[in-house]
Amino acid sequence: MKQEIEVFDYAKEIVSAIPKGVLLTTKNNEKVNSMTIGWGTLGVEWGLPVFVAFIREGRFTREMLDASQEFTINIPYGELDKNILGYCGAKTGRDTDKAASLHLTLVESELVKAPGIRELPLTLECKVLYQQLQDRHAIPAFIREKMYPENVDSSNPGANKDCHIAYYGQIVKAYIIK
Repeated sequence: MKQEIEVFDYAKEIVSAIPKGVLLTTKNNEKVNSMTIGWGTLGVEWGLPVFVAFIREGRFTREMLDASQEFTINIPYGELDKNILGYCGAKTGRDTDKAASLHLTLVESELVKAPGIRELPLTLECKVLYQQLQDRHAIPAFIREKMYPENVDSSNPGANKDCHIAYYGQIVKAYIIK
């Protein structure tokens, strides 16, 4: 069961969860992949409610997102097994079925192909409106040196040479999975 919500009534919960970690889930064909993200924002763009997610160029999630152009944001609301965020932030979906490994409960979405996740029940269904690769040269040097070190390749799960792509997802549905 899903309790439909007005997304901005839950803005505080959503925005405060982001730095601690939320999941971005994609689905392409039958493959589902969830990745922990700690960078994102909730807002309004072009008069539409949006969630902007930042995904590094070399991530498998980026490939999935580029192919599907849809995603869900799965936000902890209530009790959370923190191992979920740790595991989904450390493992790649290229060779791991994270949902199966963690025994996550995938819940069919209403307007996008990517599922919600019962264990992170506050769910935003999003369709990509726009995406933009960050301009490395426009990023201040102190951030660039810390977050995008040239001597660290794309396989490093933390800071590496890959810039982020900002994915502007129109929030087409928001609810809490009961």
